[in-house]
Amino acid sequence: MIALLKAGHIASLSVWCAGLLALPVILQIYGRRREISTQAGFTEFRILLHAGYTRVATPAAVLTITFGAALIILLELRDAWMMAKLVVVALMVLLHVWLGHLILKTAEGRGSYKMPSPVLAVPFGLALIAGVLLLVLAKPNLTPLLYQLPEFLQQPQDRELPPDLVPI
Repeated sequence: MIALLKAGHIASLSVWCAGLLALPVILQIYGRRREISTQAGFTEFRILLHAGYTRVATPAAVLTITFGAALIILLELRDAWMMAKLVVVALMVLLHVWLGHLILKTAEGRGSYKMPSPVLAVPFGLALIAGVLLLVLAKPNLTPLLYQLPEFLQQPQDRELPPDLVPI
C-alpha cells in the first residue's frame, strides 16, 4: 500500500514539475510566434495552454498533494524536514496558480495584456524542485532551527479562532 502511494506520488510529482517548467516556456516561445496573430494560430496556442494546464498540470498537482497527504498521515511524518517540504510545496502551488493567471490573461487579452516574462517561472520552479528533492533525499535535521523561531511560535497559544473564521 505504502509503495503504491509513493509510486503514485513520485509519478504525479514528475508530471506536475514537468508542467511547471513547460508551461512558461510555451507561453514565452510559442506565444511570440508570428502565427499567433491569426485566429487559427491564437486558437491553437490557447488550446495547447488550456489543455496543458487543466488536463495535465492541475490534475497532477492534485494527485501529488493527495498522495503526499495520505503518506504523511499513514507514516505519521511530523519531522521538521517534512514541514519545510510542505512550505516548498505551498510555494509550488503559488507558482502553479500564477501560471494559471498568466494563461487566463493571455486568453482574455489576446496581445493587449503586457505580462511579466513567464520565463522567470523556470528558475523559480527549478529552485523549488531542487528544494523538494534536497529535503526528501537528505532529510536534514532541521529541529535546531525551530529553536531560532520567536517564542510565541514555539508554544501553543490556547486560543480559539474568532467565530467569523470558523467554517462550520
